[in-house]
Amino acid sequence: MDRLAARGLTLSNHHTAPLCSPARAALLTGLNPHRAGFGWVANADPGFPGMRLELGDDVATLAESLRAGGYATFAVGKWHLVRDANLAPGRPRDSWPTRRGFDRYHGSLEGLNSYFHPNQVTVDEHALDVDEYPPGYHVTEDLTDRAVAMVSELRAHDATKPFLLYLAHVAMHGPLQAPAADVAEQEGRYAAGWDTIREARFARQLERGLFPPGTRQAPRNPEPGHDVAAWDSLTDDERRRYARYMEVYAAMVSGVDASLGRITALLESLGELDDTIIVFTSDNGATAEGGAEGTRSYLTRFVHHPVPADWEHDVDHDEALIGTEELGVHYPRGWGQVSNTPFRFYKGQTYAGGVRVPLLVSWPAGPPSGGLRHDYTYVTDLAPTLLALAGVEWLAERAGVPTVEPDGTDLGAFLRGETDVSPHREQYAEMGGHRGYYRDGWKLLARHEPGADIDAPVWALHDVRTDPAELDDLSATYPERVAELAAAWEEAAWANSVFPLLDRADLAVRRPGEARLAEPVRILAGTPVLERYRSAQLIAFRSFEAGIELGGLAAGDEGVLVAHGDAFGGYLVAVEDGQILLLHNSGGRVSNAYGPVPDGVRSVTLAVTATADLRWHLAVSADGAPVTELRDRWALTGMAPWTGISVGRDARGPVSWELRRRRGVFRFTGDLRAVTYRPGERAVPTGVVRAVTEDAATRAD
Repeated sequence: MDRLAARGLTLSNHHTAPLCSPARAALLTGLNPHRAGFGWVANADPGFPGMRLELGDDVATLAESLRAGGYATFAVGKWHLVRDANLAPGRPRDSWPTRRGFDRYHGSLEGLNSYFHPNQVTVDEHALDVDEYPPGYHVTEDLTDRAVAMVSELRAHDATKPFLLYLAHVAMHGPLQAPAADVAEQEGRYAAGWDTIREARFARQLERGLFPPGTRQAPRNPEPGHDVAAWDSLTDDERRRYARYMEVYAAMVSGVDASLGRITALLESLGELDDTIIVFTSDNGATAEGGAEGTRSYLTRFVHHPVPADWEHDVDHDEALIGTEELGVHYPRGWGQVSNTPFRFYKGQTYAGGVRVPLLVSWPAGPPSGGLRHDYTYVTDLAPTLLALAGVEWLAERAGVPTVEPDGTDLGAFLRGETDVSPHREQYAEMGGHRGYYRDGWKLLARHEPGADIDAPVWALHDVRTDPAELDDLSATYPERVAELAAAWEEAAWANSVFPLLDRADLAVRRPGEARLAEPVRILAGTPVLERYRSAQLIAFRSFEAGIELGGLAAGDEGVLVAHGDAFGGYLVAVEDGQILLLHNSGGRVSNAYGPVPDGVRSVTLAVTATADLRWHLAVSADGAPVTELRDRWALTGMAPWTGISVGRDARGPVSWELRRRRGVFRFTGDLRAVTYRPGERAVPTGVVRAVTEDAATRAD
């Protein structure tokens, strides 16, 4: 990254949307997030135009325009522009990469994944049918391999065809996992703690000229739910563990840096580095999703409210496992504020901590010259700027429909240094009721907190030319400017389909047609792993039965009958050493129960009874006779189980690491016919379901 910055430009005042899907939609279309249909992440479905969470027929992408202009187009990595209900076979693919201008695609259509054992990898328009990833597999390296292969293959067939490579790494989204060697390189780097490191980082920023002289850094966030403790107030155990979390995060950054190095090395070997435009940026600010303490059990941290008081947000695990394939961890929000130095707040909010991100642009043979650019730019500017630099027209029509004009501006003159003033002079922002409006160095902001009136914003006004960290509220000094910018926000909101404003609980609403995803289903043995969202609807917040059909259990038959989930959370039923094994995993806290089963059994049933307080009672019977049970276990909810249902093996991420080490994916050796899921009624109150679902969706971005 340093080399890229030295050869190109650093834009120090670049802004994006507060969450992933809106930012990616804006980047690829040049449209404001709500106009592109992505006022929220693609894990919801409230049904309003600004939140349809699929790209419309009249929305052209950068890739579609470039392909029409003669480019080869490749997308690799995280997409997250498809509603989760449309990830399965037979569902609409209108918003998939290959339907949006990309010749090839390899990556994850969702927002997060295990880095060692992805729940699902999509290749072009189908899920990769894989039960087990090879030893040493890691998503960041795999995505880099695919990107290098696509460009190399193109050059082997066509030496001159221009290309677009959209490489969107899943890193550094949680769960934090990195190769051991990369983590070892970071050992000890963060022992000084977030207060000391944040001060040192700010000093380097000032030294580099990223902010004007006199800029002040925001103090640690003090607001409840966003607050950060003083590092010196932590215990020795907390400081050791929290530093380890950040070492893993840094290792993931290092992995992305190495990936960029491999891509630039490829371009160098092809003799094309100087004549390739490279853009490096982030989709949003750093996150607070790890909470004040971080977590060693990623998906249990997602379930913030309303849960019983004894819910385990952070399941205690051996600290030596932090960063490995066996745990899903995240850092405490104190490190998120370090990543957002010198700003306030985090991802998901319209303050600078949520939306002001790095942007590097390199094109040695082209117009941009080296150095810094300090004026305001926005994510929608990237698509029209790249098209203008490439000399390609915006696609005027797609699917027989005229396309809407982009909202972004061409930054060409600003990048070339012909002017110090960016053409992007004003911009609205909105996310879950948080509001923002920028105009000519002034920024109007309003935070929306749960329970507050979403239609009654409390505005704060900042002059971000002299106060980039948004510390001084000038609303009382300049009430006329507050009124002016508030009116401008209102006008922009109507023009961009921002209304109605929705609180987080409202965002969990789903269209009625999704009810069919919770209808009974019979899954034949050998069926590829059932997609994650479809699998979850069969069990989420409800009691259910999984009826396992056998041709008659014979002596010596063994293996997994049905498995759902992975190391972050799941359950399975297996036959081992002549006994039935029932296994439940909540955040890595694994429970086992065995029971005898006679030869000749033809039917095994897993019956799960859900309670209103998010608990499960699991019982296994064979030919109607009780075998074994596990009672009072935490229900798998929020985003767990993350890996879908597999019949006849424990595919992809293991539900139990102890079992995986002993048995591998443990394919069933006998005559297994099918497993039929019969979902029952939801046992959890609707309000709890909506709150937990929304909270999880927000943090799955």
